Amino acid sequence: QVQLVESGGGLVQAGGSLRLSCAVSGRTFSIYVMGWFRQAPGKEREFVAAISWRGTNTYYDDSVKGRFTISKDNAKNTVYLQMNSLKPEDTAVYYCNTARLAGSTWSGGMDYWGKGTLVTVSS
Repeated sequence: QVQLVESGGGLVQAGGSLRLSCAVSGRTFSIYVMGWFRQAPGKEREFVAAISWRGTNTYYDDSVKGRFTISKDNAKNTVYLQMNSLKPEDTAVYYCNTARLAGSTWSGGMDYWGKGTLVTVSS
């Protein structure tokens, strides 16, 4: 059974940085497109970033482009999200999942979601 364990969240001031990690087990991690998603209070979960299975291609939502960087380590079955220049509007619970693209819309590839990690950015 697949397990997704997100970590690295916390409270940070606007302009600060955090690095999120997602440890994946129970699947052949390296063959999947992996993504980060987030859900702010009272809002729908939304796409943040994705990375191809080789790590050569990355994709970002416009709201984080230039500030966030997604990466992965297939040997460690871990995907990362480096978040710089954080803004209060980045406050959300962040989740990882496999990612799939339909048209221009990214969504989680598995019904299963981990518990996520909370990022709070104060102004």
